[in-house]
Amino acid sequence: MLVKRKDIKTLIDVIHHSGKTVVTTNGCFDILHIGHVRYLEKTKSFADYLIVLLNSDKSVKSIKGPTRPINNENDRAEILSALRCVDYVVLFDEDSPRALLDEIKPDVYTKGADYTMETLPEADIMKKNGIRVEFIDFVEGKSTTKTIEKMQKA
Repeated sequence: MLVKRKDIKTLIDVIHHSGKTVVTTNGCFDILHIGHVRYLEKTKSFADYLIVLLNSDKSVKSIKGPTRPINNENDRAEILSALRCVDYVVLFDEDSPRALLDEIKPDVYTKGADYTMETLPEADIMKKNGIRVEFIDFVEGKSTTKTIEKMQKA
């Protein structure tokens, strides 16, 4: 379910008040593939609720360039929300979810295993707020970029 950014902190407060935990991750999730699904399923295993912090179209364009995203933010949010492991989706316009993470303070945050605590841009936010970080391995050979490249060759 897509939640407005202005409402996400209240939702997390309600979840925490009920004694449940929240895990978040972030990304563009432009062309969903098996790597995304396995990553999100693993992410969900760390808490009661999974909230995906989804880069808005503005954010994706800023990070990935003028030809992206392939799918618009509303379509990406609806597709993510349809996955049984995803409880909520919230959009953010910035290039990084730093400010949002600092505001909502999830119990756990996941990132791809290509990062470490030393290279994680949000590491200071995690440390400051006592947020546990879990790094998840990617599925070999699966990425949106590789999917786009394969389509362009066809």
